[in-house]
Amino acid sequence: MNEMNAFQGKHVLVLGLAKSGFAAAKLLKSYGAHVIVNDRTPLEENEQAKVLSKEGYEVICGEHPVSLLDRPTDFVVKNPGIPYSNPIVSEALTREIPVITEVEIAGLVSRAEMIGITGSNGKTTTTTLVGEMLKNSGREPVVAGNIGTVLSEVADRSKASEIIVAELSSFQLMGTQAFAPKIAVLLNLFEAHLDYHGSFEDYAAAKGKIFGNQQETDFAVYNQDDEAVLKLALQSKGTKVPFSVRSECPEGAYIKAESLYFKDEEIISLNEIVLPGQHNLENILAAVAASKLAGAKNEQIQKTLKTFTGVKHRLQYVDTIQGRKFYNDSKATNILATQKAISAFGKKIILLAGGLDRGNEFDDLVPQLKQVKTIILFGQTAPKLERAAKAAGIEDIKLVDNVEEAVPAAYQSSSEGDVILLSPACASWDQFKTFEQRGDIFINSVHKLK
Repeated sequence: MNEMNAFQGKHVLVLGLAKSGFAAAKLLKSYGAHVIVNDRTPLEENEQAKVLSKEGYEVICGEHPVSLLDRPTDFVVKNPGIPYSNPIVSEALTREIPVITEVEIAGLVSRAEMIGITGSNGKTTTTTLVGEMLKNSGREPVVAGNIGTVLSEVADRSKASEIIVAELSSFQLMGTQAFAPKIAVLLNLFEAHLDYHGSFEDYAAAKGKIFGNQQETDFAVYNQDDEAVLKLALQSKGTKVPFSVRSECPEGAYIKAESLYFKDEEIISLNEIVLPGQHNLENILAAVAASKLAGAKNEQIQKTLKTFTGVKHRLQYVDTIQGRKFYNDSKATNILATQKAISAFGKKIILLAGGLDRGNEFDDLVPQLKQVKTIILFGQTAPKLERAAKAAGIEDIKLVDNVEEAVPAAYQSSSEGDVILLSPACASWDQFKTFEQRGDIFINSVHKLK
């Protein structure tokens, strides 16, 4: 959209730093906004705040004083992870001060069109696939967003000849008002982040904002097999482009006669696709639909699907030791992701699971746990997962303190031919800063076994 003048002279409170807040503060000031930065981490422990302070920003650290809103405030830019129960956020909304995330800013400043990708599971895989499929298409793809690179930062330096492929979380989308990707993709919906959103309905509504501002010239790519997704896709004014693993949908991406089709065109035979797992077929269909709409060439799509084996921390093959195969699925931060990970393998599975307790039980995981021969549990949710494991009839249940202990415990319980799978079904924040850190510790622990 490239509406840089939207920030000139505005008074903005950037709430929470980390990568997105730091980037948003610098971008807004460069466009002439009056920026105040507030972060809970004390200044002496806050390197980003120190940098901004030296550069002349007004930075308040150590607490979130509501009195900051007594100053002129046109809008608040909130770090996505800060809940709406935060006193400043709550009071800002009471005063009818807009509260946005940096994704909204990205939509305003970008010169490039965007493909926005969201869903409960598969976002990173699909985003990465689309980025790879669009190479050599005449439009340079730039991958950003929840996948690691701050979206507003990428959007600010984008060119009209590029296309931004953005992974978007519900936290990010909830703080948007006018954001409208040219191609919006919604993969699936499953109960997740209810501690943040409060209810599945509110969570789904946040995801659905990816469609809410689209116009007739835009495209809504959606999972035809998911009723909740289908309902949200109807909100889009854009052209509806479904994908399905269950039935043929000639207006979208589908499977027919053991081949993958987009509209009436055969793209690739299923036996040429190397990415494992039935759940990944949905991600692949969505990626093909989005990339074809953006101009991807069949040759590049085929090359991608014949070589792409997955992203780090998502069913990532780590090593084989004495006939035991180790897989890192640390990005499985909810039940659905772990269900699909277990389903990707046979019945000789040793599962490592556990993490942050978000208040949910694990009854929905019981059918898949029947494929598991041994389960190694850690973290806050270990007692709840133990109950689910017993309900599934698992006899070999071990509780350990952390992932480092879980790996040798799993190996000791394993036999040749077993799959040792880290797929926690939980967020990582009880013991780790990120799921990446959890996955890296798992990988290192596997290597130590040698």
